[in-house]
Amino acid sequence: MTNMITSRRAANAYRAAIAHRSLRQQEADVFRHATGGLRLALGRDRLAVARAIADNRRLWHAVMDALRDPGNQLPDTMRAALLSIGHAVQKEMRAPEPDIAFLIDVNENIAAGLAL
Repeated sequence: MTNMITSRRAANAYRAAIAHRSLRQQEADVFRHATGGLRLALGRDRLAVARAIADNRRLWHAVMDALRDPGNQLPDTMRAALLSIGHAVQKEMRAPEPDIAFLIDVNENIAAGLAL
């Protein structure tokens, strides 16, 4: 019972903390989370790499969908540049031996840009 109350309090504290963070900060956290998974997969078995790639793929599919949305308010040139990066990331994730360091680098740069 005590663990359940502690977990509930922790979840409520987390919700309160993210409520005060900007959407950009929250988006940067999503990229950081995916990057953390990729880092953990480095040097591990194929299953760990496959899981990290799958998580990163879901992130980039969502990003690409948001960028293609006609209601997206980013400038056209920025949307095009991010779509180009997204295509490169997706191509790398489809490779037989994806370059995890490249994927980490891209995610870190996107997170850094969002955190500005």
